[in-house]
Amino acid sequence: MKKSIASSINNKELKILQELIGKIVLVKFGGSTMKDPDSAAYIIEDIAFMNNMGIKPVIVHGGGDDINKMLTRLDIKPIFEEGLRVTDAETIEVVEMVLAGKINKNIVNQLHMHQAYAAGITGKDCHTLICNKKIINEKDLGYVGEICEVNNRLIHSLLENSIIPVIAPIGTDLQGNTYNVNADDAASAIAASLKAEKLIYLTDVDGIFLDFHNKASLIRQITPDIGHKLIQDGAVSGGMIPKIKNCLESLEKGTVNIHIVNGNTPHALISILVDNTSKGTTFYTP
Repeated sequence: MKKSIASSINNKELKILQELIGKIVLVKFGGSTMKDPDSAAYIIEDIAFMNNMGIKPVIVHGGGDDINKMLTRLDIKPIFEEGLRVTDAETIEVVEMVLAGKINKNIVNQLHMHQAYAAGITGKDCHTLICNKKIINEKDLGYVGEICEVNNRLIHSLLENSIIPVIAPIGTDLQGNTYNVNADDAASAIAASLKAEKLIYLTDVDGIFLDFHNKASLIRQITPDIGHKLIQDGAVSGGMIPKIKNCLESLEKGTVNIHIVNGNTPHALISILVDNTSKGTTFYTP
């Protein structure tokens, strides 16, 4: 039988959580975590619990797998360059439909089932995410956006009314064009603009490793100096480099703490809030 989060928290952990009351915690809900129904259910329960005790969660979600499935159903071949989805006019319609429609409203509905009010929005609402076209190595990827401004007025309005903002990473420019935005980038930029107490990336890995195949090489804590040195020395490579750069940039812009944690463990979100020294990787400024 599934154990509820309320029954599993001890007095010491409850006091730690109470210190976060009134503070903003941004959760990047990754597609890898959403794929597993049990993991997703635990995360939804954790977020609802946080909200109902007075912490202010904000959710930014992805959904690449569902986008790929819908493109395949429509006989549109998914294409990627430098890890980013090439997004032509036909594809951006599908991206917006899946992210802003199916996935976003499903998360909102699940939160309501836990007596937590939520509202699903995109970066287009109230010009929350203003973008320019993103060019990678002189390649035009179509309607792929690079965030140049975050307008957090709508997010603050929802939080002030104890409503959880659930944000799909779709942006716009001042001419009204729609852009597909990397969800990690959106989470980082929004967290920084809100001066969030915590930014938590829920992934399907345990954190940042010096050697992914050696679980003992997990790096528990990273300061800006350590992060820049890891990249300069070539100690980390591949997909970890943009993740670390993202975290460092968000720290520099005002986010207090950033955590990368495996979202596929039961109550991973609450666990990292009450103990960030033995789980995942924590980025912080000394």
